[in-house]
Amino acid sequence: MRTIKIGNASGYWGDDPEALSRQLSGGDLDYLSMDFLAEVTMSIMQKQKNRNPHLGYATDFTNMLKPLISEIIAKDVCIITNAGGVSPFACAKAIAELSNEQLRIAIVHGDDILDRLDILRQQGVSFTNMEDGGDFAKIASTIEAANVYFGASAVVRALQDKPHIIVSGRVTDTGITLAPLIHEFSWQLDDWDKLASGVIAGHLLECGAQVSGGNFTDWHLVKKFTPMGYPIVEMAEDGSFVVTKHPDSGGLVSVDTVREQLFYEMGDPRNYIAPDVVCDFTQLSLTQEGDDRVRVVGAKGRPCTPTYKVSMCYRDGYKASGTIIVSGPRAVKKAEKFAEIFWQRCQSKFAEQLTEFCGWNSCHRSLTPAIDGDEILLRLSVRGNDRKEIKKFAKLVPALILSGPPGVAIVGGAPKVRDIISYWPALVPKDLVYPRTTIWGSNDDVEVHQRPQPLADSSIPKLAVQMANSIIDLPTDGQGVEVLLEQLCLARSGDKGDAVNIGVLARNSEIYAFLDSYLTAQRLKNYFQDFCQGSVIRYPLANLQGFNFILNKALGGGGTKSLRIDAQGKTLAQALLRQKIYLPTDSPLLVDGLVTTPVNF
Repeated sequence: MRTIKIGNASGYWGDDPEALSRQLSGGDLDYLSMDFLAEVTMSIMQKQKNRNPHLGYATDFTNMLKPLISEIIAKDVCIITNAGGVSPFACAKAIAELSNEQLRIAIVHGDDILDRLDILRQQGVSFTNMEDGGDFAKIASTIEAANVYFGASAVVRALQDKPHIIVSGRVTDTGITLAPLIHEFSWQLDDWDKLASGVIAGHLLECGAQVSGGNFTDWHLVKKFTPMGYPIVEMAEDGSFVVTKHPDSGGLVSVDTVREQLFYEMGDPRNYIAPDVVCDFTQLSLTQEGDDRVRVVGAKGRPCTPTYKVSMCYRDGYKASGTIIVSGPRAVKKAEKFAEIFWQRCQSKFAEQLTEFCGWNSCHRSLTPAIDGDEILLRLSVRGNDRKEIKKFAKLVPALILSGPPGVAIVGGAPKVRDIISYWPALVPKDLVYPRTTIWGSNDDVEVHQRPQPLADSSIPKLAVQMANSIIDLPTDGQGVEVLLEQLCLARSGDKGDAVNIGVLARNSEIYAFLDSYLTAQRLKNYFQDFCQGSVIRYPLANLQGFNFILNKALGGGGTKSLRIDAQGKTLAQALLRQKIYLPTDSPLLVDGLVTTPVNF
């Protein structure tokens, strides 16, 4: 059966600048996907474009390309990327100039609907916030950018022109992988199971090395991290595929590395919504086929929704964070005193202020064991709408250095006042906005239409979902053998707006059965009460022996707005894994030796 190979060389803006070169030289590939965008990234790019209309794209991408032009042409590998950000034509222009027009470049655009918002509202689009139900009218005058999440269709059309590179604006992370599969295999746009397989393959690739050993709970099993191997999907025409990497590269591809990435930012596992298909993860099966080779089968899909998601950025005030290092005996006590002194001196009123003790509990707060530290990075942060008051705060931070307890090391000068560009997700009907494709240097500009699709089927059996809304006392574990959750499971966390997703994966089926009754939504709500101001939802996924937890209102407003040092909740899975539980001495998990022995480094 025919297969094609799609590699990934970037999971985010700022990823390994050598990954593209290694993927090209490491072996044969048909396509390379490169993902640069996230909600936070779009906000940053929009701020750059506001300052300079020639920017607004991932300049890292053009820097990576510069020494590889000849190799790309010789190997006939098509690179598909959303590096265009909010300025895909500026990105294409930069590529054309650095390659002396040697590369054929296709541009996918039309996702920018900022100038059409008023017209679309007149056509009945409410742009209600899809996460919290917020009224768009309250922030309409402050919108800085509005970009539609297009799917694979326009990229499929662009592939007909045989480009070396396709540069897009806001095409989904999964769409840039699905498109070449549709193009190569002539998959029909209503062959839902195959489309779902392509989206799931894209979901595994989209974060780069995060599926090939990076950010992995059992990182001690990764024999080498340098040079890090980036993932490759070998997709068969029937929709089954293998996740792998180039031979002799660093990293690890195992059932567990793939499981962790499947759970990352998953949401409802029966309703993973992409523009092209609604995916169902509940019948997926993973098999270790050999060293660094995991086969994935069982993807199921349903008709796509009639709407696109729109990511908007709007002006939302200002923020600043300042730091000093506090060291020596009783470092925590001294840091607390410095914070007390500072807030006594700083009489301004802010929408929010935050004190964090980095090195003690800034990431995990009350989930952290009560220990002192030799040194603390004291981090003071504020957010508000009055720029003058934020500037006053910034000037007061350096004044702490010589006017409090001893043992201070200087970290920079006065904090920088930063604009807050916040995130507003909404929906728009697909029959009101269309992607376009253009070949750089030509007059070829094509509007890509998809036929309307039926609503996704809502009659499928529901998962046994749990929800917790408030703190409730739970019975204590009692006496027994102390075990860290890390010995029972793996975990990974990520963000979507102001929500945190924590995927928890049991190490074996017996542990899964235990966690099913023990690790409830209520227990997670209690664990994360310092963070989670909303509900906790738990989705079970028995076929992958895991649970997906969604912690709503858990990031202080979301990545661009939050004052927290871990603004995207990336460390919260680690906080969960360090929690202690007590198993009865006669527990089958202990008697049968099913609990993993702690790693002794």
